[in-house]
Amino acid sequence: MAPTFKLQCHFILICLMALRGESRYLELREAVDHDPFLLFSANLKRELAGEQLYRRALRCLDMLSLQGQFTFTADRPQLHCAAFFIAEPEEFITIHYDRVSIDCQSGDFLKVFDGWILKGEKFPSSQDHPLPTSERYIDFCESGLSRRSIRSSQNVAMIFFRVHEPGNGFTLTIQTDPNLFPCNVISQTPNGRFTLVVPHQHRNCSFSIIYPVVIKISDLTLGHLNGLQLKKSSASCGGIGDFVELLGGTGLDPSKMMPLADLSYPFHGPAQMKIGCDNTVVRMVSSGKHINRVTFEYRQLEPYELENPNGNSIQEFCLSSL
Repeated sequence: MAPTFKLQCHFILICLMALRGESRYLELREAVDHDPFLLFSANLKRELAGEQLYRRALRCLDMLSLQGQFTFTADRPQLHCAAFFIAEPEEFITIHYDRVSIDCQSGDFLKVFDGWILKGEKFPSSQDHPLPTSERYIDFCESGLSRRSIRSSQNVAMIFFRVHEPGNGFTLTIQTDPNLFPCNVISQTPNGRFTLVVPHQHRNCSFSIIYPVVIKISDLTLGHLNGLQLKKSSASCGGIGDFVELLGGTGLDPSKMMPLADLSYPFHGPAQMKIGCDNTVVRMVSSGKHINRVTFEYRQLEPYELENPNGNSIQEFCLSSL
């Protein structure tokens, strides 16, 4: 497998290592080496466009960026399993139960989580998600097939499951639907361009890039009222209600990350920052009174850029090797 593709898998493999321990990490890494379609694969997506439904077995620890039907069958007791789903930024994910054969009375479970969660850290954070944390879990053993289809609130979702009896398991169909105004996003790639728009909504939206990157903001529109741009306020961004902040850290939850910079007035033209953190977030806070928009580009930092930081960059606490 190409080195660049392995770098794409970097953050997910670290997360799975934290979830289950090094032995499971090595197991999944070996599976990735033998199955390059296991994780993000744009080539396979293009090949499958318009073709028959993609099907394959689901592993105890898995990562999927494809629509299709996935079946898990236990060959031995599987007690600590999770599958992460990720779609394009402008898509929702729908998880549909086709078949479920688990023994809830014996301790089996199958739970959907609206977002991603690892080591107690969530994306989106509790501050940014429209639902309280308790409502983001949907437990099959409590709801059964009364909730046969579950749709995420953003482009990521996951399942936790435990199956004791060999031969038991489940089959899921994963589908995606357009999201006209994506709010909380995890990027599939280390390079890209995105415009985050919050139209008259009182909500916070985060765009997470799970790589050390250079961020270049090319356009920021805040506080439009009746077509007139509000004057720049002398107050700090925290007191304005409409602003964009850049965050960096090693975990998944934006609310637990280090604030690196904030922008509270509109501008046109590049504003660039080098962020050497494992996770970089562009977060927009909106009061709901205006239409707010930010356009930015990002690219993964090269190893030499991490070793020799200069210019507009984050302090050493955030620098880490690839």
